[in-house]
Amino acid sequence: MSMRNIAIIAHVDHGKTTLIDRLLAQSGAFRDNQKVAERIMDSNDLERERGITILAKATSIEWKETRINIVDTPGHADFGGEVERILNMVDGAVLLVDAAEGPMPQTKFVLAKALNIGLRPIVAINKIDKPEERHVEVVNEVFDLFAALDADDEQLDFPILYGSAKQGWMAGEPDGPQDSMTPLFDLILKHVPEPEVEGGPFRMLVTTLEANPFLGRVLTGRVTSGTIKPNQSVKALSREGEVADLGRVSKVLAFRGVERQPIDAGEAGDIIAIAGLTRATVADTICETSVSEPIAAQPIDPPTLSMRFRINDGPLAGTEGDKVQSRVIRERLMREAEGNVALEIADVPGEADTFQVSGRGELQLAILIETMRREGFELTVGRPRVVLRNDKATGAGLEPFEEIIIDVDEECSGAVVQKLSERRAELTDMRRSGAGRQRVVFHAPTRGLIGYNSELLSDTRGTAIMNRLFHAYKPYAGAIPRRRAGALISNSDGSAVAYALWKLEDRGPMFIDPGAKVYAGMIVGEHTKGTDLEINVLKGKQLTNIRAAGKDDAVQLTPPVRMTLEKAMAYIGDDELVEITPQSIRLRKALLDTHERKRASRRGAEAVE
Repeated sequence: MSMRNIAIIAHVDHGKTTLIDRLLAQSGAFRDNQKVAERIMDSNDLERERGITILAKATSIEWKETRINIVDTPGHADFGGEVERILNMVDGAVLLVDAAEGPMPQTKFVLAKALNIGLRPIVAINKIDKPEERHVEVVNEVFDLFAALDADDEQLDFPILYGSAKQGWMAGEPDGPQDSMTPLFDLILKHVPEPEVEGGPFRMLVTTLEANPFLGRVLTGRVTSGTIKPNQSVKALSREGEVADLGRVSKVLAFRGVERQPIDAGEAGDIIAIAGLTRATVADTICETSVSEPIAAQPIDPPTLSMRFRINDGPLAGTEGDKVQSRVIRERLMREAEGNVALEIADVPGEADTFQVSGRGELQLAILIETMRREGFELTVGRPRVVLRNDKATGAGLEPFEEIIIDVDEECSGAVVQKLSERRAELTDMRRSGAGRQRVVFHAPTRGLIGYNSELLSDTRGTAIMNRLFHAYKPYAGAIPRRRAGALISNSDGSAVAYALWKLEDRGPMFIDPGAKVYAGMIVGEHTKGTDLEINVLKGKQLTNIRAAGKDDAVQLTPPVRMTLEKAMAYIGDDELVEITPQSIRLRKALLDTHERKRASRRGAEAVE
């Protein structure tokens, strides 16, 4: 059976995963009576809820006696490190572009990687059924993007299909025929070359890694040469050529439809997964023991953001979750790091119950926290901080910068430019991007963008679309203004009373509802002034046996500010923590006792003097 290996690449939410659903269904990968979830490749709950692909996944279909291995890649920049490695194990790519939005920042990112390694993408203009579709302009924009990325003549001569993955059709013309995905299947067979196979002993570059509870470390990649069978002795070579692992392959697995099945032998050109090694990781070469040269590989992107994960040591600890001990949290984090090469976990010296978790962005860390709370964990986390480096030549401090592309209504662009300038961002481009819209491009320090998304949405009445990409490490940009408001802090333990919250409304917006459990040191609202203020939210109305003239007043409360996980992570200051449990997200001071906070404040003031 002949073979093709392709990747589906696109910006976030342009329809990659839905397209693969339709390809699987129409190739006969499912039985007629098989119940299949929508967006089957987004296998975990968070991927389904957020509508994003977090983990790269492979599948395979058969079409006209050809096996087509398809890899669904993440579109979000926080998971972009996976894209680069995945493209090295395929021979072709389908570039999916929204017929209304056109090419977006992540389209540029993934396309640049594909063109650099010599792939000749097929362009599929998706969502052609949208009322606001503009396929003619979008095709021109795609061509301009190819040209801007220095595509060669062969790559510029890209085939184009139009269609709607949701409705299950692709065709050579925008108006159809609208009956099936057959034109895309046939174009893949015609346009994508068969995998090149080298001679010699077995070699495979590891592209993705997962920690499986039954099989241990499962390493996925494309076989470059030779064959691999279960029980065969192999070794793993690092990028530098050092032996990273030795062992026997316990299982060889291949993708057949959406399921991974054991096979008798993995052959050159196929995308397979192997189990049995304990230390090998992404970018290592798995090979026969006689091989001494590793396959050239992309280095793993370094983390740009770190957070401290701690035990929950507040008064409500253990009341909502069942996994609260530092040992259990540490085991869970280490297990996550085994299967996620973008994360680095380290113990914090002198703090037994604290762990430093470094990753590639707020979203990646927020998804880890959200996954853990759904598993029953309770923990507290500190404010995200950027990972700084030193310039080897000058010794100066370097920090990560990102390229920010914001599409915004023209009347709101001034506010966006002003706010980002305050956050040390540098405007690099500004142009019209449609009727009444502008596209502004900045280079901004990552630390200046922590928590900016919610501010952007309020400044632009929810109309702005922001996309971020790691740009480079640059010299430290200087101080960035922080939250100016103080915190309203509960001074006692108990349940919040509506009457007390009503009486305190003039102090600032609240974060809690009446009846919410509170404790001393917990942040219950924002003080309108720039200082912290301790308040009593438990104080009820003085009751007497004399009725007021007229009627008793009903308490009319202003709805509280709802804190999502991402919003809470960005909101807290350096002396504050977010308490996360399966049921609640609370803000609190790191030091709950008011006297300890005052002593720490005095020590800080003395250190400054």
